[in-house]
Amino acid sequence: MESLTTNYKVIFSDILEKRHPNKKELCEALLDKKHFSAMDVVELDQIIFDKNKSTEASNHRLRSYSKSDIIKILEYQKKNRLNNSQLANHFKISRNTIAKWKKTFVI
Repeated sequence: MESLTTNYKVIFSDILEKRHPNKKELCEALLDKKHFSAMDVVELDQIIFDKNKSTEASNHRLRSYSKSDIIKILEYQKKNRLNNSQLANHFKISRNTIAKWKKTFVI
């Protein structure tokens, strides 16, 4: 049985076409990707909708990350020599979540 996945390229292309045609150029590089990661979706969302602080805070509670996204985030930490607090601030994730990921996905 084939698993169903969300086609973010179509969704975001439609939103840009119908509601925000002026931002299409800013999103072209991300939309040209063959596969979207959770981080790509978050980045497109921020570019298109200009998230303000109150909606941003409530949306962060509902995020989920795939194993590959978590590993990319932890590799980003290692590459840029960030501590857990700095990484958490950069990606707007809880420090406790970062610590849990590091225990689970030893890199």
